[in-house]
Amino acid sequence: MNYDIYILQHKLSKILTEKRFYHSLGVQAMSLSLAARYGGDCDKAILAGLLHDCAKNLKNEVLLSECEKYDLGISEVERRNVYLLHGKLGAYYASQKYNITDKEVLSAIVYHTTGKPDMALLEKILFVADYIEPGRGADRIPELNTIRETAFSDLDKAVLLILSNTLSYLEEKGQEIDEMTKRAYEFYKNRF
Repeated sequence: MNYDIYILQHKLSKILTEKRFYHSLGVQAMSLSLAARYGGDCDKAILAGLLHDCAKNLKNEVLLSECEKYDLGISEVERRNVYLLHGKLGAYYASQKYNITDKEVLSAIVYHTTGKPDMALLEKILFVADYIEPGRGADRIPELNTIRETAFSDLDKAVLLILSNTLSYLEEKGQEIDEMTKRAYEFYKNRF
């Protein structure tokens, strides 16, 4: 892959909030660590980690209109929970604004929030890295440090723990759950 990571970081630092930018750097570092641990492609992990939230700071009405404008496909759940669209639009922006053509990187960005059944290695790496990056607080996420430890010994089990935590959180808050997250949970639950 042909890119300059420092140029990409500089561009993101101009469009993301400071907190989101540092989160992206944390996910980038964690993605690299997990890729090295599991024999994944470190360059792809760095890119996916850095760019995964490149559309996150947009207002909901902009997210929705951009997804409609580029015909990215919007489910009813996504229409009611517009923040979920930042993965799809982020992958689109990664390809169009940052010239990332690698399909594995783009797919990892699309599914980094919801997960999906039978994720590829890079998809799992980004999904887990986003949840456990150093900026996340153990005071806000149950069993975060256990999940961090598990991520380096059993990636699939870490995915299951994160999906379980996410479903519990959304149910407790009375928030709508994306069907893809439910399907991903069932898939990984049946692996153990």
